[in-house]
Amino acid sequence: MSSILTTNDNSPSRRRARPRFSQRLCTDTRPTTSGTDIASQEVVGAISESRGISPTVGLAFVNLSTSEAVLCQICDSNSYARTINKLAVFEPTELLFMNTASARQTMLYDTIQNNIPDLIISSIDRRYWSDRASQEYVDKLAFPEELESIRGSLESHYFAACCLAALNYIPTLFFDGVLKYIELQLDMTFTFHSLRIKFEASQGSMMIDLSTAASLELIQNLQKAKSRDCLFGLLNETQTPMGSRLLRTNILQPPTEQEKIAARYDAVEELSTKEDMFYAIREALKNFIDADKVLTSIALNPVRLSIAHVEQSVNHVVMLKSYVYSILPIYEALAGANSTLLIKIKDACATGNYELIKNAIDETLNDDVVYQRKPLDLRNQRTYAVKTGVNSLLDVARQAYKESNADAAELVSVLSERHNLTLELKYDTARSYYISLSAFELEGALPDEFINVIKRRDRIECQTLDLVKLNQRIADSHHEVISMSDQAVQELLEKICEGVPSLFRISEAIATLDMLSAFAHLVTIQEYVRPEITDVLAIKSGRHPLHEKILKDKFVPNDTYASQQSRFQIITGCNMSGKSTYIRSIALTAIMAHIGCFVPADYASFPIIHQLFARAATVDEINASVSTFAGEMREISYILRNVDGRSLIIVDELGRGTSTTDGLAIAIAIAEALVDSHAFVWFATHFRDLACIMAERSGVINLSLAVKLSHESSKMTMLYKIQEGHVQEKFYGLALAKVLPFPPQVLEVAQQVSTHLYRIAEDRAISSKVLGASRKRNLVLQLREQLLQAHNGNIDGEDLRQWLKRLQDDFAVRMAALEAGDDMSPVEDGVLDDGKNEEHFTVGQAQDAKSDKDSFEPVEEFDRTMPAESVDLVSQEDAEEQMWDI
Repeated sequence: MSSILTTNDNSPSRRRARPRFSQRLCTDTRPTTSGTDIASQEVVGAISESRGISPTVGLAFVNLSTSEAVLCQICDSNSYARTINKLAVFEPTELLFMNTASARQTMLYDTIQNNIPDLIISSIDRRYWSDRASQEYVDKLAFPEELESIRGSLESHYFAACCLAALNYIPTLFFDGVLKYIELQLDMTFTFHSLRIKFEASQGSMMIDLSTAASLELIQNLQKAKSRDCLFGLLNETQTPMGSRLLRTNILQPPTEQEKIAARYDAVEELSTKEDMFYAIREALKNFIDADKVLTSIALNPVRLSIAHVEQSVNHVVMLKSYVYSILPIYEALAGANSTLLIKIKDACATGNYELIKNAIDETLNDDVVYQRKPLDLRNQRTYAVKTGVNSLLDVARQAYKESNADAAELVSVLSERHNLTLELKYDTARSYYISLSAFELEGALPDEFINVIKRRDRIECQTLDLVKLNQRIADSHHEVISMSDQAVQELLEKICEGVPSLFRISEAIATLDMLSAFAHLVTIQEYVRPEITDVLAIKSGRHPLHEKILKDKFVPNDTYASQQSRFQIITGCNMSGKSTYIRSIALTAIMAHIGCFVPADYASFPIIHQLFARAATVDEINASVSTFAGEMREISYILRNVDGRSLIIVDELGRGTSTTDGLAIAIAIAEALVDSHAFVWFATHFRDLACIMAERSGVINLSLAVKLSHESSKMTMLYKIQEGHVQEKFYGLALAKVLPFPPQVLEVAQQVSTHLYRIAEDRAISSKVLGASRKRNLVLQLREQLLQAHNGNIDGEDLRQWLKRLQDDFAVRMAALEAGDDMSPVEDGVLDDGKNEEHFTVGQAQDAKSDKDSFEPVEEFDRTMPAESVDLVSQEDAEEQMWDI
């Protein structure tokens, strides 16, 4: 295999990850599907890309836990943002690269390693990436009724097809040709036409990158990994493992198809308003096992049979019986459904879709056999699963098994009487039968015939030699029963495999219904409202879904409105005023709206959002020893490369990791770029200058979180209410510090320094205003002088008209510059400079116009020859009045 497979052995998790797949061969025959955890899924994948400036990336993922394969082909950018997003959604345990790609350390390879450093990457030879091979294995493994559509998808998506083929050949990876991987590593093969193969388009879902998912706490709480205080924990009121997995996928990859979203709204609304239907569905969902796991286990066959596999086969058919019998209550509960989506789910659960399988199960298994969880009940379940009368020798073996169990009970009863002790017969998988007694009841030492003694607090566990022998006899009888039952079970499995595709489709329908019922459950316990899909983002009395759950009635709701005329919203406010909570609530409710869930508000409407970005500090960023500024710039750079007009962006305190001047400059530049992108942006900042500078830009509005500050009592009251305009309060940092246990002398010095700096800034502002007024007055006086010269001069007609026009334009430009605060030319100081610049305009204009038929020759001559006494010297106030008279 070394000639085929190469692995990046530098990965620190390489040795840990390998046993994950081998766990499927564990000899413990207790089924584990009922408690499936999302993190325990075994997902493997392959990736390839085209050559060119804008790469096309092919991806193939297979979930070995649920027998599902997904193909993707993405037209990505050079940052591979969508590719990383897909990898984050599916979380493969191992990823296959073409060996030439990993050897050259391409940009794709480096990007994946930088963003997902713990991912195991293996590589195989280029010759194994064949689209033709993928077609062959699709023909063998795909559901028959879906073959044509899958073939069409593969023909038009070459790179995804190549990944499909590569996964077949690699012995540590898997996909449609799963045969090689299963046969060589797990000693198992897939039953033909039992693999769910789907093609997932690159469009049709919102892109949420890894950093955004982490900072918004979509799947995991930043402080406590096991806490339910995250969006997934809030929404996960599902009752089946299938529904929980579907919910997680939707949160990380919300749909963007308006019809699909609207159909979910209709279903949730119907479930939340029809109480009887809702409770009937919730009650029926409680009985479901992990159907995907069971069906996958049935589809996998070992190359070499063992007693462990035979036992598991019996477990699986019993669990399948439980699954099949749980479908009918769902169908009956949906009898009065009116929404399109609920009707589709009901039709999928119709009896005709699984009746043949149900009849085959009823013909083989006992009517009273049910799925069990306790070890002894499991063993008895396997022993008596097959109906009596199918095999006479099987009935004899069962009788021997029954008698041996009775002998064990009798033995314990005899021992109890002999030693005058209260002995109990217990069972576990490792020891089979053992004896348990109270430690307080035993006065002396245990009799010598008791062996394998274990003390557990107030209990003593032990065995006797006779009990050990009985355990062996019972085990032999059990194995004999299982072996005799195997023929009937295998015949049943052959019949079941024909209906696996329909059972998988029913499982998908159940998962969707479970997720929708979870959304409806939230509507019944929370004041959520159905969103609308429009061109604007409008939220009336919106609330942060997670904080509302914690604070309950104390949470202060806020309004939000954004259109193209108000697409960039700058949020200012003092520390702890609620800026971060406000902007995060917008992003979280947008995700909830896109997955079909109602949102915490009195009214809400959202446009279809294709990309969601969040720039906020996370715990991971700190733990990774990344400087605040470096982390900010890296994430903002990523956002700027991928943002478009259908994006929603929240930025929290950009530029705080560097100097104030540099931070403000960078924040302004980034804000300008985001305004030009036409995306919806909420920009929380402490830079009040940013709000002032950007205020006049089209599409920009200023908002702030209200704070009530009392300077007399040094009290600060957070109102947590959004309002128009940027924050006006000064010294709120000091006011907040006074609330905390700071030494008084420190606060006193801080107050003095702050007051002094503020006065300096005010003096500068006043000086700037005085200087600006003086320069405006000088400019007006200079205009007066020039108009008087024209009035007393010897030019007239067209020449005078052109000269006055140019004078007017020049004056307007210079006055506008002074209004904007720009320092123009020495003209502004001309009169104050002892008259040295009084000829600046006329001479300059004459020089610029020499080529224009000497039009301004009279002006230049006039400027040089005009006697000084021809212009009266007056005060500035009188000069201004005379200028307007002229």
